[in-house]
Amino acid sequence: MKKVLFIDRDGTLVIEPPVDFQIDSLEKLEFYPQVFQYLSRIARELEYELVMVTNQDGLGTPSFPEDTFWPAHHKMVKAFENEGVVFSEILIDRSFEHENLPTRKPGIALLTHYTKGGYDLENSYVIGDRKTDVRLARNLGCKAIYLNVDKTDDAVLCTTDWAEIYAYLKLEPRKGIVRRKTSETDIVVEINLDGSGKSRIATGLGFLDHMLEQIARHGNVDLSIRVNGDLHIDEHHTVEDTAIALGEAFLQALGKKKGIERYGFLLPMDDCLAQVAIDFGGRPWLVWEVDFKRERIGDVPAEMFMHFFKSFSDNARCNLNIKAEGDNEHHKAEAIFKAFAKSIKMAVKRGENTGIPSTKGIL
Repeated sequence: MKKVLFIDRDGTLVIEPPVDFQIDSLEKLEFYPQVFQYLSRIARELEYELVMVTNQDGLGTPSFPEDTFWPAHHKMVKAFENEGVVFSEILIDRSFEHENLPTRKPGIALLTHYTKGGYDLENSYVIGDRKTDVRLARNLGCKAIYLNVDKTDDAVLCTTDWAEIYAYLKLEPRKGIVRRKTSETDIVVEINLDGSGKSRIATGLGFLDHMLEQIARHGNVDLSIRVNGDLHIDEHHTVEDTAIALGEAFLQALGKKKGIERYGFLLPMDDCLAQVAIDFGGRPWLVWEVDFKRERIGDVPAEMFMHFFKSFSDNARCNLNIKAEGDNEHHKAEAIFKAFAKSIKMAVKRGENTGIPSTKGIL
């Protein structure tokens, strides 16, 4: 689904005249600082449709004749087009505030077609300098970016700087949440790839919890996993379904994988050496060269570790190559999970290139 930036005009794209609040001549047309530089980068690098939404009090009445409005407006639109910024729609409400019409921001009557499917409003934004823009975001089910020196808890970002808006949108946290419920397990996985290594893990298997905590800590991702599984039968469904849900959460959080390094690790732990190579290239495959000599490690059957990574690979659509050697089985398993975490950290890291890391143009 498409994401949208609903952008205010006066006070956001152009400076609003402080006396009469009308840009009714070319002499009064002044662009907001750095708006060309950063809005053009947003248009070029990020996947948002741009829509201009503006209240123009009394446009077409004697207090604001149309022939004084359009020359400056067309000049503004052309200037943005010259910088690669094209608005798919420009929506103008002409009413006065006292009329309280539903077409006037924060009303959404001009925007109802965006609420009827095809648009990801939850991950879209309204950008504006007035509280009415913040309320418009709430009415649409969007997030708000408030371009003002004042602060409000109702906006995800309060700033006066288009550079900050660009940085926020470019580095928007990559999150995934998956609920997997079967007759055997009930699992909720939440992940933030741009987290700080925090974890809340409860699978019912203490050793598996310990291994999953390594993914969060050493991968520098925030990870919450809650599992209610049929452990009274055995551990198989809990381990397998946890890996499936975790893989799906990674796939969701990575999105189109723009800007990621894609590849990622060699990690020693006492007597053990683990190598985990990963490629989030869209093709699942697992190479497993690990031999456990014990039947169980902690409360997890050793045979389930290969099954865990195979299930993750299938559902995250990634290639995994895992090798490990050593004498202590606990250390061997832990080294694998730590190396897995480090490889994830490397692969999901955003580089300066915001394109998709493939000559095919898709992953």
